[in-house]
Amino acid sequence: MNLKELASKLGLSPTTVSRALNGYPEVNEATRARVMAAAKRHNYRPNTRAIRLATGRAMAVGHVIPVATRHEIVNPVFADFIAGAGESYSRNGYDMVLSVVPDDAEEEAYRDLRSRGAVDGVILHAPRMDDPRIPLLHEVGLPFVVHGRATGAGLPYSWVDVNNRRAFQRATEFLLDLGHTRIGLVNGLEFMDFAIRRRTGFADALAARGLSIDPDLCASDEMTEVAGFRAASAMLDLPAPPTAFLVASMISGMGVRRAIESRGLRMGRDVSVIIHDDDLSYMKNGEDVPIFTATRSSVREAGRIAAEMLMLRIAQPDAPPETRLLEAELIIGQSTGPAPRNG
Repeated sequence: MNLKELASKLGLSPTTVSRALNGYPEVNEATRARVMAAAKRHNYRPNTRAIRLATGRAMAVGHVIPVATRHEIVNPVFADFIAGAGESYSRNGYDMVLSVVPDDAEEEAYRDLRSRGAVDGVILHAPRMDDPRIPLLHEVGLPFVVHGRATGAGLPYSWVDVNNRRAFQRATEFLLDLGHTRIGLVNGLEFMDFAIRRRTGFADALAARGLSIDPDLCASDEMTEVAGFRAASAMLDLPAPPTAFLVASMISGMGVRRAIESRGLRMGRDVSVIIHDDDLSYMKNGEDVPIFTATRSSVREAGRIAAEMLMLRIAQPDAPPETRLLEAELIIGQSTGPAPRNG
């Protein structure tokens, strides 16, 4: 079915149907909903080439990924985010342009995408404090949505993020309620905004109970199994080791578990562990009963949301920035228990 045939079935002009499908603001919501429902019912797929010619759009969204050796983007979480975003792009007739660039060429890549008209917008990944990419994208006039937030950014921007501070505050409170007072924090890289917020939540929960952060019980590194193992090993070798760990990812948590078990200890009985679980498609936290107690939030769903937000910004570039703060759910698994009596 082509656009003209779909318009005829709806009793609308092809122009109105096209504008409804592409998010133009002058189409009222009732008409847009009716058109979208009919398109789905009749399995209508827009002719991307025709849309490009009619609108001047590239019908593509960009993701610029720097090749960094110490970067959150090496985490497989990225693949699930892209899978979720890709579902939204495909459903709306958009292609995805993935640009992998040297670390010092990221600014040039954004400018090049804009000057060539290769994409209609971009999703910005792994935001940092005072992230310079936000003013850059404002300058070049490229619509964008940030996956996460950038503390200190002076310009408005659209974002979708997990409430990382609250997630780690709740997780810390849970461990404190179990009697743990020596809690190790195995965090991500702390120039990344999410890791800063998680550390803040951890510190806030401790402070509310009259406790302070022990620097010997804090580690910040890439979220890998090896980094998790090394951080936990160093803490467990202290004269007064932690009785619990709060860990930035399931992958790091696997390393923490290895460190615990290599010392003849049992996770959940001798040492408790809480991870952050991004609900990954190919790395599930157990089946019927979760292995790890976790703060859980689907990164795939965040990808879908970010993509939808960006496509709306492309259709309505003058609309005010949109923000979505997702709450993580605390899932109780087998990895936590009361603090040991001698802990």
